[in-house]
Amino acid sequence: QVQLAESGGGLVQAGGSLRLSCAASGSRFSINDMGWYRQAPGKQRELVATITTGGRTNYADSVKGRFAISRDNAKNTEYLQMNSLKPEDTAVYYCYADITTTNTYRYWGQGTQVTVSS
Repeated sequence: QVQLAESGGGLVQAGGSLRLSCAASGSRFSINDMGWYRQAPGKQRELVATITTGGRTNYADSVKGRFAISRDNAKNTEYLQMNSLKPEDTAVYYCYADITTTNTYRYWGQGTQVTVSS
């Protein structure tokens, strides 16, 4: 059984920074692409950032230049460094990982609240 566990959300003032982590646990698996989505109240879920096994990244226009996604393959963990946070970044952030055991499925973290005050 593979699980993703998120950590690092919280309350921060505008202009501040937060770092989210998402760690995969289980046995006999390999991780392919990883990424982060977010969902604000009353809004559709938004893809924030993705990272491939080789480290190629992609970002939503709304976070380019402020957020950085990274991964530590040895620790089966991905990170989202969020700088220059804005109130509009307030949302629940969900990590995902495309994981292969016998087949490949997308696994999701439990979600972590990020609140940016003005």
